Amino acid sequence: MTDSGDIRFLLTIRDSGSLTAASRKLGLSPSAVTQRLQLLEKKLGMRLIDRTARKLLFTEEGQLLCQRGGTLMQAFDALFDELRERSGGLIGTLKVNAPLGFGRRYIAPAVAEFQRHHPDVTITLTLSDRPLTETSDRFDVVVHIGELRDSNLIGHTLAPNARFVCAAPSLVKRFGMPAGPDELMQMPCIVLPENNEDASLWHFSKGKTTRSVRVPSKLSCNDGDVIRRWACEGRGVILRSEWDVADDLRSGRLIRLLPAWKTSDANIIALAHNRTGLPARTRHFMTFLQERFKPTPEWRAT
Repeated sequence: MTDSGDIRFLLTIRDSGSLTAASRKLGLSPSAVTQRLQLLEKKLGMRLIDRTARKLLFTEEGQLLCQRGGTLMQAFDALFDELRERSGGLIGTLKVNAPLGFGRRYIAPAVAEFQRHHPDVTITLTLSDRPLTETSDRFDVVVHIGELRDSNLIGHTLAPNARFVCAAPSLVKRFGMPAGPDELMQMPCIVLPENNEDASLWHFSKGKTTRSVRVPSKLSCNDGDVIRRWACEGRGVILRSEWDVADDLRSGRLIRLLPAWKTSDANIIALAHNRTGLPARTRHFMTFLQERFKPTPEWRAT
């Protein structure tokens, strides 16, 4: 009979990515982890992990045990979290993933404040330039900016966020103010690869008219703060989220180009698993995030 400890042990290996990393998390020696894994496989009468591969590779049976077992452990934990909540306070571990720039500026302070209000909750915040990846199921909450494609996670809106085409006054002085999207093809542009999008293809709409432009780019970076700084230095035109450039637009470090043309919005959403028995700490954290951006997000405050 396999107990919950065995399932949690296997999930730790999966989340760690290697037996060595799992041994550090478990406070065991690598040999002890290997021995325990062998005992579990012997108990079940099947191979769970192919240890002959160069990287950690789960068998179909191992993947199934992680998938179904993970769901059971979440429901199990949620049940006891609810019981503990009735006696007062939240408890447990919360894993949060967020984009680099937005995560640093807005999510990190929220995480710290939430943990201060709920000291029995342990929170791990991971900042990434690709928060929606195949590892997103290892997080309780994933903060995402922009359109959501093909995800088994459920989105909860946090705040509205438009995207603006911007440039420094010095660049506009050199190249002139563009009258339409096509003129961007004659200007240096800076692109931000994110969410597996075609970063140099910019889409615009004006009433019923739509236009897509392939912008020339000699500079690109996966960190939005870097491309914003480059833009302020006059190195190129950027298409960037409202939350990131609002201060620069107000101060005059950047000028908004083509205000009559709309680009697609990139609203801020928080994603959680679509599972019954979502832990109380996750539900409370989602609500906490939503409240922080009401009634108007900071970047739209006048």
